[in-house]
Amino acid sequence: MSEKIEAQETCIPAFYKGKTIFITGVTGFMGKVLLEKLLRSCPDIKHCYALVRSKKGQSPEERIQSVLNSKLFDKVRGEMPDLHTKVSPIIGDMLEKGLGISEEDEKKLTAETDIVFHSAATVKFDEELKLSVQMNVIGVRMIIQLARKMPNLEALIHVSTAYANCNKNQVAEKVYDPPLHPNKLIDAVEWMDPEAIKALTSKLIGDRPNTYTYTKAMAEYLLVEESGDMPVAIVRPSIVGASWEEPLPGWVDNLNGPTGLLAAIGKGLLMVMHGNYYGTADVIPVDIAANAMISVAWHTASERPEQKLVYNCTTGQINRCTWGMIERMSCENFLKNPCHKVARVPNPRFTLNTFWRDTKWFFEQLVPAYFFDFFLRIVGKKPMFVRIQDRLSKAVSTMEFFTANEWQFHNDNLFMLLNRMSEGDKRMFCFDPRSIDWKQYMSNYCMGVKMYVLKEEVEDLPRAQKALLRLQRIQYLLKILVGVLVWRLLLVKRIPVFHSLWNLLLGWVQFLFIKVPRLASGLSYNLNCVGRDLKQQTNKQKQSVIFLIYICKGITTWL
Repeated sequence: MSEKIEAQETCIPAFYKGKTIFITGVTGFMGKVLLEKLLRSCPDIKHCYALVRSKKGQSPEERIQSVLNSKLFDKVRGEMPDLHTKVSPIIGDMLEKGLGISEEDEKKLTAETDIVFHSAATVKFDEELKLSVQMNVIGVRMIIQLARKMPNLEALIHVSTAYANCNKNQVAEKVYDPPLHPNKLIDAVEWMDPEAIKALTSKLIGDRPNTYTYTKAMAEYLLVEESGDMPVAIVRPSIVGASWEEPLPGWVDNLNGPTGLLAAIGKGLLMVMHGNYYGTADVIPVDIAANAMISVAWHTASERPEQKLVYNCTTGQINRCTWGMIERMSCENFLKNPCHKVARVPNPRFTLNTFWRDTKWFFEQLVPAYFFDFFLRIVGKKPMFVRIQDRLSKAVSTMEFFTANEWQFHNDNLFMLLNRMSEGDKRMFCFDPRSIDWKQYMSNYCMGVKMYVLKEEVEDLPRAQKALLRLQRIQYLLKILVGVLVWRLLLVKRIPVFHSLWNLLLGWVQFLFIKVPRLASGLSYNLNCVGRDLKQQTNKQKQSVIFLIYICKGITTWL
């Protein structure tokens, strides 16, 4: 009986029944999650076509099969034996004329398609302007031209970014006029010399930080202008992160955005970054964004709004998380569940002080990198840490604009859509940011980075924890030694009174940590097993402290 009630409460799966879907960007992070969710929650979909090109020696068919055979689709494969017959590749390329689709495939696609999800884009922030325009702007124009040929089209959903208008502090759910008409930009990149385009890039993008956000804003304007009366909507996710709940908590398969930062933190390679500790980290889980896209398509097709609606799919003004929270929670999780073969103990810091950031970067990342590479050369291995730091520096610099600033995103249309949905649909296609528990999300995210990105086995976690504990002890010892050396070289040798204080301090440490615990353990020896445990623990502490005291005395004598 409850299943019947649930079926009556859910309208979205019924809407997708018998529909044919066309998806671009299906081999990308968000595209995979979107496809999986559609197939799992709307099993009566007639068919899914996916625009795929050959890449790295793999044919489009092989790439689709690789996606469907991945761990992400384990649940769908168990529930849908005919999964592989539900999805077909359309051979094409966003950079080619007419999307590179053959005449035969185009006829089939245009005749059958009901819903289009356009998520293909170059997400590389520092991409050359020409390629970014070809992919993100001209690609949108070709999607519109293709969709115009579809007689059964009910909705065209374009995936943009909340940061398309990051030159504004307040971002409403509307399409803003660009500083330059997209047609002029397209004409310029088509006839200008590549070197000339590079020289003009900074002037063209103006107060935007990169070509990605600039071309995304252009694409939105072009979409609205050229789509006419077509049923079009725009979904703007913010910083897309790992999944919150579906189909696997913490699932992620790339190093883009915050995932790359977390991987570097977990490996002990990233210690400091330019960012506002108290600023909003507007991260949106990928499954929340995918649910929003599916729901927006349903609303666009069912209600046919008079205007082309924009949906800011963000969390900052609804369920706020800060970069300080991410700093603290990532550190806690990677200390609890450490990565294998970490270079240093994870201890990330966000700061807006550029001098402090540069100083810490030099002493805590660059100097150790040269030291590790020197050691690798000695043992006959290829150096790699300086090269890693160079790459990490470039990756971090592309993110710093977003970690150091924050925006106010309006979410009126997002809540309007939530209010139009039934309770069953809200549960099945949840995109309400208030449902996110950030502490649990970051725990899942860090574990997902370990399992799905770094490919580390959970069974090896005890070994990684022991290795981290050894590294912590070594790091503490090195800090003590460095402190002793600095004390002796800078103060004790120059000022005699400090020499006396140093010896007095060593004497007090020896008294407090060796003689006093010995008396305490003697008094508590007769308190059954409690006394025995205390004595064992005291002996271990005593041995460690004695060892450190002898080291300090040895250094004192040597100096």
